[in-house]
Amino acid sequence: MSSVDEHRREAPQTVSCYIITVSDTRTMETDTGGALIASMLEEAGYQVVGRKIVKDDYEEIRELVYKSSVHSGIEAVLLTGGTGISPRDTTYEAVASLLDKSLPGFGEIFRLLSFTEDIGSAAILSRAIAGTIGSTAIFSMPGSTGAVKLAMSRLILPELRHVMREIYKQG
Repeated sequence: MSSVDEHRREAPQTVSCYIITVSDTRTMETDTGGALIASMLEEAGYQVVGRKIVKDDYEEIRELVYKSSVHSGIEAVLLTGGTGISPRDTTYEAVASLLDKSLPGFGEIFRLLSFTEDIGSAAILSRAIAGTIGSTAIFSMPGSTGAVKLAMSRLILPELRHVMREIYKQG
């Protein structure tokens, strides 16, 4: 058994997740990205403890991510939206400013998968980011449902339990 297999075996069975959609226009009824994250998490046996939509505003995003990360009932925060390069896209900056540790491989592999499986060279416009704030895992992905499905199915769902095992590991 490889060490990765051993780590996955030792990982928690479920993770309490909070979903944040960053958008100036979405409502709970039209938030297809947030709804997709919730359904994929639940189908995979994770617990969704809440969902919120926040405007494309650096301070509002930063405040909600921070409050979520220190909440005792939240182990992982998953964001969708605001990761592009338009003037209103500040999710990357807000999340990056809070991270204690970054997981650069998440963004790198997401862009590689996007390039090879989905959108080609436009993948360079994505600023997906992940890391930790204290003992909370943070994953921020683009707002399209295609990007959400790709990030969730290929990266987050297969590794979230493992990520939590590493965060909770003693010494």
